[in-house]
Amino acid sequence: MAQHQQQESIGATLRANNLTPLWEIFRDVVPPQPIPACEPVVWHYDTVRPLLLQMGQEISAEEAERRVLILSNPGVEGFSATRTLFAGLQLLLPGEVASCHRHSQAALRFVVEGEGAYTSVDGERIDMHRGDLILTPSFTWHDHAKSGEGPMIWLDGLDVPIVNYFGSTFMESYPESEPRLTPSDETTKGMNTPGLRYPYEKTHAALEAMVAAQSCDPHLGVKMQYINPQTGGHVLPTMACFLQHLPAAFAGQNMRSTDASINFVVAGTGRVWIGETCLEWGPDDVFVLPNWSWYRFEVDSQAEIFSYSDRAAQENLGLYREEKSAV
Repeated sequence: MAQHQQQESIGATLRANNLTPLWEIFRDVVPPQPIPACEPVVWHYDTVRPLLLQMGQEISAEEAERRVLILSNPGVEGFSATRTLFAGLQLLLPGEVASCHRHSQAALRFVVEGEGAYTSVDGERIDMHRGDLILTPSFTWHDHAKSGEGPMIWLDGLDVPIVNYFGSTFMESYPESEPRLTPSDETTKGMNTPGLRYPYEKTHAALEAMVAAQSCDPHLGVKMQYINPQTGGHVLPTMACFLQHLPAAFAGQNMRSTDASINFVVAGTGRVWIGETCLEWGPDDVFVLPNWSWYRFEVDSQAEIFSYSDRAAQENLGLYREEKSAV
């Protein structure tokens, strides 16, 4: 009894001095292997698109700053698709302009549907077409505009949770009194790729060439990495991007990796098994593969999937690992 009271007294003293005994929580702080930090989830485009268009009638691009429906993972605190990455679908309607701003977070856009829109990055105009990957490196000025008919929708990917975790977030709106930006060489500096647009016709052709030239991996099909042409590394310091081919009737083997990925279905139908959970997907759907969770693909019709993850950050820090099963 006396020993118990003494331990309680010591514990109270430690807490009062903002101290915690590591030996009591060691396995929680340093677990033997990664713990999945989000849930497997799918957002079906047929469900999300009508809601996004409805929001287009409810709030203007000017009022919203960015008219985006966030893809919120139910297993993550806050508003993000994984613990480290944000995903959302953004809508721009004819005649609208999304105001110019910049922020610490890096962003990518993968175009889902529409024509007649562009984004500008540090004054460089970049036209948007379906399947294009467009980059907005950290702290570069950017805005969006839409002309012509019909909606313009794209998938936004940002490293918001990473930057916020570090406590290094800054955001500025472009002064209305200042003249419109002109192109600069700002985005070619540092760790960012000098190429801001990866046009789909070229990336798709490159993937098809890989499919013709190499055998199909039993876990991933054929998976191509978007690269920084100057370094051969990832396109952004925090985010890695990939385009993946899965042939019809593909029955993949299990694998897992330390990065959680956000996946957009460019074409095809199928499903992915994450443990005992099955996510059915089709064109324009978005799904999440959690970190360190066994998953395998089953494909009905030939599929092409764009994905991004925090693998770039993990590799830069020497943290990335993966495992592949023989079944």
